[in-house]
Amino acid sequence: MHSGNITIENLTKIEGTAGLSVTVENGKVTDLKFIIKDYRRFYIEAVKGKPAIAAPSFLSRICGTCSVAHLFASIEAIEKSQGIKVSEQTRLLRRLAYDGLMIRDHALHLYFFVLPDILGIDSILDIPDDAENLGHILLHDSFDIKRLGSDITNAIIGAAIHAPFPAVGGFLKNPDPTTFPGLIFRLENIRTQVLRGIKVFYENTDSLIRNSDYLCLRDELGFNFLEGEIINSSGKRIPENKFHDFLKSVVIPYSQAEGYVFSDTHDDYLVGSLARVNFNKELLNERTKKDTEKYLSVFPSNNVYHNNLAQAIEILQCVDDALDILKTIKVMNEQPVRHPLTAGKGVGVVEAPRGILYHYVEVDNKGMIIDYDVIVPTAQNQINIENDLKKYFNENLAKDEETLRLEAEKIIRAYDPCMSCATNFLKIEWIKL
Repeated sequence: MHSGNITIENLTKIEGTAGLSVTVENGKVTDLKFIIKDYRRFYIEAVKGKPAIAAPSFLSRICGTCSVAHLFASIEAIEKSQGIKVSEQTRLLRRLAYDGLMIRDHALHLYFFVLPDILGIDSILDIPDDAENLGHILLHDSFDIKRLGSDITNAIIGAAIHAPFPAVGGFLKNPDPTTFPGLIFRLENIRTQVLRGIKVFYENTDSLIRNSDYLCLRDELGFNFLEGEIINSSGKRIPENKFHDFLKSVVIPYSQAEGYVFSDTHDDYLVGSLARVNFNKELLNERTKKDTEKYLSVFPSNNVYHNNLAQAIEILQCVDDALDILKTIKVMNEQPVRHPLTAGKGVGVVEAPRGILYHYVEVDNKGMIIDYDVIVPTAQNQINIENDLKKYFNENLAKDEETLRLEAEKIIRAYDPCMSCATNFLKIEWIKL
């Protein structure tokens, strides 16, 4: 059994700074700590005392890749605090922009971070420059997919990151419909490439099965990242404004992020694509369901690696949803809905790429923020990740150090932790007693 430190510096296949400390005694793992080191940014303190109408743009800076998710969750929370109901056009355009976010973000994770593991290489830089090589084909697929996702958000909300058009009540600037035919053409053509990726992630044999609980949004009208009730594996349904009461925060002294468990059972749980597809696969776009019927057969699944497959399927879902909207929407010249300022509280819950994202705001009668709170997916997944790692190490201590290190990284990667930094430092400290 290995004793000592294993250090990986500048790891770019997991976002953020994390560490892992494992204690082994008499052939068993007696302690394991998954440590998030760079999580606290104090945005929710900085926004207090500021005008609520300006908060979404500021809070979208919490994360670059998840910028649109934070933007829309914050807008929703503030709109609810003011009793603002947006138009059907605004709802559709937000959904369309969110399709672009998911396409871009999932493609980044799957092809740049996970694909090297499947190909048995260290990074995409090791993929042969050979047009006939599968890795080469998939990598170039990813460039096309990711670019299209970015171009959708650019066209609809002005930018893929820190978008300037969305606002409380609607849009400051409506998109130009003359861009839609080109996007429709590209979306139709990209489906073949997306399906090729789905097949690859379906055929991946990596497995870590643990009977986790799951949590996600569900909208009975269709697969939806922005609206719905919150449901879990036991069948409980809670409205968005009760979400915080459903959870119990757990102080993790060695981590910069709070963890979360269910307030009634104290069980850990998983949020993200795996939860969404487990619970909502029958609500997927009909075209998506038809073309992924074989791959959807594995769901519901307790294999954490199927989070990657679920993300790949969600890319196709977003392609087909975007096609439906672009082919039918007639963009009218609308102005944002505005109400006289009033004191109030509001909650915004959306499905960020990595799972449920919660924003809460309390506003005074001058429209200034009194209180704000944010709960992000990676914090919710933290305890579940740790318990998955405990299961893996306890069952595989006879394996060599390099295998254990690589598999631990792959398990963490499967969760697609919040990508707040370009590089990562993962330190595994073994203590053998």
